[in-house]
Amino acid sequence: MRETSARLLRLLSLLQARREWSGAELAERLRVTSRTVRRDVERLRTLGYPVHSTTGTAGGYRLGAGAELPPLLLDDDEAVAVAVGLRTAAHNTVRGMEESSVRALAKLEQVLPHRLRRRVGALTAFTDPLGGRRGPVVEVETVTELVNACRDRLLLRFAYRDRDGSCSRRIVEPYRLVCSSHRWYLVGWAADRADWRTFRVDRLALTPPHGPRFTPREPPAEDWAAYVSEGISTGAYPERATVLLHAPADRVAERIAPSAGVLEPVDESTCLLRTGAPSLDEMALHVLTLGFDFEVREPAGLGERIEKLADRLGRAARAWRADGEGWGRE
Repeated sequence: MRETSARLLRLLSLLQARREWSGAELAERLRVTSRTVRRDVERLRTLGYPVHSTTGTAGGYRLGAGAELPPLLLDDDEAVAVAVGLRTAAHNTVRGMEESSVRALAKLEQVLPHRLRRRVGALTAFTDPLGGRRGPVVEVETVTELVNACRDRLLLRFAYRDRDGSCSRRIVEPYRLVCSSHRWYLVGWAADRADWRTFRVDRLALTPPHGPRFTPREPPAEDWAAYVSEGISTGAYPERATVLLHAPADRVAERIAPSAGVLEPVDESTCLLRTGAPSLDEMALHVLTLGFDFEVREPAGLGERIEKLADRLGRAARAWRADGEGWGRE
């Protein structure tokens, strides 16, 4: 009996590791006959695992999706990844995942071998979420509802609160959800605006029922994440600029979040930054504090603001030097 149970677990592990297996391949891996493989497959089916089979030369076995979630077999790295992911989910910006994540984590850690429990413990003991970057919390049911509407191509109706606090009723064809490090965004075609729009999920309130179904349109960009990044970092502001930075794009990316600007590599030592701000003065300060040499490509007004700032800073520096050893020094 123990040998049969061990073989069933091994068979289940193989079926979960690859989409499809032939009977001969499974028999070879398990070192049994094809007849034994067929019997073991029937045992898995009685335990609730939906194992599908096809006949013929191209036939084989495939583990499908059933009405209920059966037990899963994970290797060491997969188990550690799931455990760490569940711990991280407890600090997520989706309300409703914390409690379920903790319950799932408790079940997983109960059966983790000691060596894996130590790995998970070390990873979580010496890493901490940066609470200051936690964004507005959204309901997990809202995220699920939006994802289903995107998948099923169902028209959405919701109330939306703009940045200035004003509310409006929106009718939108939903296409994609994009998650930044601390916010969720919905990209869709706004029927009432006849244009593509990006909505912050924490600012919308869904008003079901949803529908009817809509015919998908040509997307506004190939990369949805890049589209949202450009929209929230540049398109949402009245002042926009393009600046050539004298630094590699990967180095600049360490200092600029996707919500603060869009980077485009030029060569190994320079890149373009496209960004936005409420005013050119704030734009100038933003670029100056990045810490890289730069050239303003557009607009011309940004260069003029930087000239004025440079004059002001120069006067302050000259006054500091003229004071002898500097202000505030004894």
